[in-house]
Amino acid sequence: MTQEEIVRRERLEKMQDSGLDPYPSGSKRTHMLQNVMDQFDVFLADQTQLVCDGRVRLIRKHGGLTFVQLQDASRMMQLALHKDQIGESLYDQFHEFVDVGDFIEVTGVVFHTKKGEPTIDVKAFRCMAKALMPLPEKFHGLTDVEARYRERELDLIMNADVRSRFMARSKLIASMRRFLDTHDFMEVETPMLQPIPGGASARPFITHHNALDADLYLRIAPELYLKRLIVGGFEKIYEIGRCFRNEGIDYAHNPEFTMLELYWAFADTESFITLLEDLLMTVIHEAIDPLEDSLKNPELRFSAPFPRVTFRQAIMDATGIDIDLALEPEGLIALCKEKQLGVDFTGCVGMGEYYDALWKHTARPTIIQPTWVFDYPTSLKPLTKAKDSDPTKSACVQLVIQGAEVVNAYYNELNNPIDQRKRFEEQQMLREKGSEEAQWMDDAFLSALEHGMPPTSGVGIGIDRLIAFLTNAPNLKEVILFPTLKPKLTETPEI
Repeated sequence: MTQEEIVRRERLEKMQDSGLDPYPSGSKRTHMLQNVMDQFDVFLADQTQLVCDGRVRLIRKHGGLTFVQLQDASRMMQLALHKDQIGESLYDQFHEFVDVGDFIEVTGVVFHTKKGEPTIDVKAFRCMAKALMPLPEKFHGLTDVEARYRERELDLIMNADVRSRFMARSKLIASMRRFLDTHDFMEVETPMLQPIPGGASARPFITHHNALDADLYLRIAPELYLKRLIVGGFEKIYEIGRCFRNEGIDYAHNPEFTMLELYWAFADTESFITLLEDLLMTVIHEAIDPLEDSLKNPELRFSAPFPRVTFRQAIMDATGIDIDLALEPEGLIALCKEKQLGVDFTGCVGMGEYYDALWKHTARPTIIQPTWVFDYPTSLKPLTKAKDSDPTKSACVQLVIQGAEVVNAYYNELNNPIDQRKRFEEQQMLREKGSEEAQWMDDAFLSALEHGMPPTSGVGIGIDRLIAFLTNAPNLKEVILFPTLKPKLTETPEI
């Protein structure tokens, strides 16, 4: 322990020996600090007695007068302790027992200091929770980014922008729910433990259920279960929840993440896309617009309707390659070499994965402003219908923002069980050839489709990515309270 930790523990013992409880139960709080500031003039005129709780962030002693910065969940505010008003005994008790970082409860009235600072004049106080560890002076997370993620609680205490970003995230999700509820969508829940991982092309996490003696998978997407609910008769449903993919970690990927998935039976394409644009514009207005400018992404301009481009055209614009003339891996590889693109196709199995590698390496990074990308190759989208006008293209559209896919929508979900079985069989063949992301045959889902699923539109929105882009966060770890990190190395003791 450091010397300061030792001193704090000694103060804890002195408090207990004096009959003071350093960890009392319950609170008598009457007002949050923001509420005090909002009604300051009224409280000043009436000399209303207030009881406020919070963490001590700063103590400045000037003889018989001490100023304290108190912080609660709403804001920070100044306190003043006058020795001649609260008495020498209570004044000395404060300095003997209270440290920066402690939680205290104060009773007092408001006043303005000589400099005009709104302040609470403390008449009484009590310790609510003694902190045995000191707060960092300038918090090492400002230079040690990983430490900020490992000790998020300190990050939240010391960095107001971090708190604001996570409050915006909470408001964004709440805004999504309100919007969908008012548009007659019903929120549902589907399994996170699944016998077959489905609904996306990804490598799953596997676990084992002892009582059933069965292997189960953490869901990579709720899609197939949600579509089964559409078969069951619901027409407008959504789910907001965690998904898990056993893949790499980088600025745009975390093994567990939050998704919104939504399905709407009998929707027409334009109404569906308009709904998605209205949803995004609403949550931005309610959750992002109130933020300080420093927390907003200055490069992004959200103005519906968003621009539209096809997958093929985007690649042609970026590379000069027409994917309609490259229908086999060998031909695509030859064209990339001719253009000196340096695309790494290592591990690609099936034409869809080759197209995907080309797309991610060349065209996608060039799209900065929110843009709808239509007509992804059918080989990339085994769960969506092929377009009637061109069976090589799928009825899929994605919203790309700053080079990343944030919204993945199928305006015509595949509801033909015979076609879907064929697609699953093709995916199974890719798995047998070594693909780690090809989808699994799901007989339960196929059986549901065989009972009939109406024409349906569906969408998945990565909430972590969306809030990261909107708040100008450099990576997803900034918008996930406790992101997945490499295990911390411990020093091996000398023998």
